[in-house]
Amino acid sequence: MTSYEGTRRGEGLRVALVCARFNDLITDRLLAGARDALARHGVDEDSVIVAWAPGAFELPLVAQRLAASGEVDAVVCLGAVIRGATGHYELVAGQCAAGLQRVQLDTGVPVAFGVLTTDTVEQAIERAGTKAGNKGFDAAVTAIEMADLLRQLPKGGERSA
Repeated sequence: MTSYEGTRRGEGLRVALVCARFNDLITDRLLAGARDALARHGVDEDSVIVAWAPGAFELPLVAQRLAASGEVDAVVCLGAVIRGATGHYELVAGQCAAGLQRVQLDTGVPVAFGVLTTDTVEQAIERAGTKAGNKGFDAAVTAIEMADLLRQLPKGGERSA
């Protein structure tokens, strides 16, 4: 039996952090958490790109451009969609998630989902570095692990021994 498992060693990886400016009280904290995770796991700061998108809805396009560039091994997308009095929440959160999934499937580059979808600002703050940890940190670790896992897996059409 062949078994594959990604490691959490980031040496030599090139990572893009794509962060939404909207809800920057939250996204700034997610970005700090992601940067911390990359540094703690051995990703050289000079191998990290930070790109700012206006909001979560725009994250997939920025992620797609970076993933298709051939210059990064993984993309981490960070944002916060907080339910409000209008119906935008479901539209923005759903399209953001679907778009980011499409990017990774179309490009073969891992795209980690570090976009908070919460009912309240308080819940978002909890997930951006207080009670519930920092989901930006978690997303960066996921990106490292996925990049390593994909390096190990057979390429399309190949068979492992």
